[in-house]
Amino acid sequence: MKSKSRRWNRSPVAHCGLVLAASLACLPVAAEAQKAPADLTTLPPTPADYTPKKTSWGDWDFSGTWPYDYLPQAHILFQRPPGYGDRIWLTPEEHAKRVENATKTDASYSAENAGLEIQVGTQGLAEWVKSSDFSWRTSLLVSPKNGQLPPLTPRGEELFKAGRSGWIPNQPFDWMDDFDTWDRCITRGFPASVFPNRYNNSLRIFQSPGYITIVLEMLGRRVIPIVPKAQVDQHWPADMEAWMGNSRAYWDGKTLVIDTANIRSGDSVTHDLSKRAAAPVIVTMVGGAPRNTIPTSAKAHTVEKLTMTGPNSILYQITYDDPETFTAPWTVQMELTRDDSYFAPEYACHEGDVQVRNYITSSRAKRAAIARGELPPNHPDGSERFLMPFDVDPAAPKVAATAAPPAKPAGASD
Repeated sequence: MKSKSRRWNRSPVAHCGLVLAASLACLPVAAEAQKAPADLTTLPPTPADYTPKKTSWGDWDFSGTWPYDYLPQAHILFQRPPGYGDRIWLTPEEHAKRVENATKTDASYSAENAGLEIQVGTQGLAEWVKSSDFSWRTSLLVSPKNGQLPPLTPRGEELFKAGRSGWIPNQPFDWMDDFDTWDRCITRGFPASVFPNRYNNSLRIFQSPGYITIVLEMLGRRVIPIVPKAQVDQHWPADMEAWMGNSRAYWDGKTLVIDTANIRSGDSVTHDLSKRAAAPVIVTMVGGAPRNTIPTSAKAHTVEKLTMTGPNSILYQITYDDPETFTAPWTVQMELTRDDSYFAPEYACHEGDVQVRNYITSSRAKRAAIARGELPPNHPDGSERFLMPFDVDPAAPKVAATAAPPAKPAGASD
């Protein structure tokens, strides 16, 4: 398999960390890890038949570079397209469409046009889709059953709708507190930092006796102590919080289990930057929640499970629970594919983040033009697209126009 070339990092306020073309070294195909069952609405248990190598001190060796760019490239969205219903798995006919689409995007790749600003096509995507069992998935969300984020609580919905960020159409911008933490190059928060985006989708794992370190390609790293299982919930005092939370891990057989609490709490409503939080879910661009304003309470808690299913694949699972924000916990699964030739340079975001000032300047100019009668009061600012998913799964069945509308996902606008 090959890693695609990558580009300048971009958000709606143009994050500008430089990324370079990835290596084109070929890798073994992904292991057959979790075949689709006869009932396509069921999720089999995580396979446990592969035995990884061990480190010199006796831990299972997960070290390496683990991209997950194939997930957004194949249009396996975070939330499930409604046409799939409760199915976790594709049919053979649907998977054939995914292979066909991947083959076309690989064919459109041009080395001459791959560089800092231009990304044309993909590399190795068709091979991954043909060989990886995960390419048969209908979404990353596997729970709730419908593949949608559960509804927000009344308080969560109130804060979500009142929040401010660079992802909200026609929002006035006057100061830094009108932007979220990702807009301002601080963090995507946790667990949002782990989920795929449209670029910079990789993590590196380093191990040493008693610790495992996860370095995220985009804004974040986690240094996690490995402790006895009985001590995994012994987190910091409640008044201590961090953007990535406080994580502690233990080995459950061949699976690494990470328990995280003390995640930075807050919302996008407050004008006190010291009390703001990052949304726990990715934004619309890969099928996540819109607006980037879902709040985080002090009760937010995650359990992650990392299991090697082959020499070059990890099945990653995370369950997020915040009873003050969501009406139920939700669970995501992803496949990480080893590529130790994948190069992830420094995410130099602040150096080019000029768009925060540009948004403020243009917002003030627009409001002044409206006050002078030169623009109508409801003049659009081009951000309406942020409320709808950017990406479309070409394999997803179309929903008939006469069918009942799907249940509104968490954070959907009225």
